[in-house]
Amino acid sequence: MKSCRDLQIFAASKRLAIEIHKISLSLPKFELFEEGSQVRRSSKSVTSSIVEGYGRKRYKADFIKFLVYAHSECDETILHLDFLFETESLKDENFYRRTREEYELLSKKIHVYIQWVSENLR
Repeated sequence: MKSCRDLQIFAASKRLAIEIHKISLSLPKFELFEEGSQVRRSSKSVTSSIVEGYGRKRYKADFIKFLVYAHSECDETILHLDFLFETESLKDENFYRRTREEYELLSKKIHVYIQWVSENLR
């Protein structure tokens, strides 16, 4: 692999972060800078943590640490989506359900990748 951009988890996290960013701008004004800001930051942090970890792949412990950060940011994004939907600030139920499922799948893939890195990199 030549670049972190070759990773499925990178591509999925970036695509989802862009979707979250766009939908968050349509939230009610009072949520735009509160929960909207939180969900934008956590979703983008998934991708940036993958990139930063990959950049440190020479140091296995650092690589894993940043992948763990990506995993936790992914789970945080799910929580923010839940808050937005359950408080009825996010009204698009189809977007919510689809995006939540995709983040749950991404969380599982990041977990599997962490295990792979732990077992296969020196």
